[in-house]
Amino acid sequence: VRMAAAPAPDAALAPARSFEVLMEDEQLIAIAKPAGVAVHGGSGLSFGVIEQLRSARPQARFLELVHRLDRETSGILLIAKKRSALKHLQEQFRERATGKTYLALAVGEWPESLKLIDTPLRKYLLPTAGSPEGERRVRTTGADDAEGMRAITLTRCRQRLPGFSLMEVTIKTGRTHQIRVHLASRGHAIAGDDKYGDFALNKSLQKQGLKRMFLHAWRLRFTHPASGQPVQLEAALPPELQAFLQRLGASG
Repeated sequence: VRMAAAPAPDAALAPARSFEVLMEDEQLIAIAKPAGVAVHGGSGLSFGVIEQLRSARPQARFLELVHRLDRETSGILLIAKKRSALKHLQEQFRERATGKTYLALAVGEWPESLKLIDTPLRKYLLPTAGSPEGERRVRTTGADDAEGMRAITLTRCRQRLPGFSLMEVTIKTGRTHQIRVHLASRGHAIAGDDKYGDFALNKSLQKQGLKRMFLHAWRLRFTHPASGQPVQLEAALPPELQAFLQRLGASG
């Protein structure tokens, strides 16, 4: 009996999955990442978006993540199809030459005067049962903290809803959990944020249909790595967030 060859470990672990494609050419793919999916395997996860995409496209010679999104965040994710495109795009992210705007539902009434948050962030480990090294967390810190990283967030209130503010949030730096920590540090955590939000409120929001964090990578501007032309992409709010906003509007 002829034995079939065992699949490569990557393919064996990651079920092929296709994602909504917002743009694709020879250089890159932009997808709409759903919430609840990690961008890559690791930290106890055997696979993420990039491994699933490679399984779905076995003929693709090169697929690499340009940047990251938190597992709980939905929205635009860029994947390079060539090494030259990867270098070019990552350089833009590093040089802060990209425009990254998110939609976030902040708890409470966002103050009209608060348009800029320029507060350094510092990573730390939260001791957690069952995790030997602890859970990765981030907090605000002072300008004199040698381990603090400068973080700049621009905010604009797009719509006031009963008990919430729908925010357009543009980040000038790409720090871990930047938007989540910056908004929470001003007393307006993101609805549904299980790390930096209000636990009791989140529980009641789940009963009202919000079963995830309301943070969505909505718009991305960058320069095309081959043509040098400006590109602007937008990913519509996922149906579950849209439905929750409508429910809030109706209750108001």
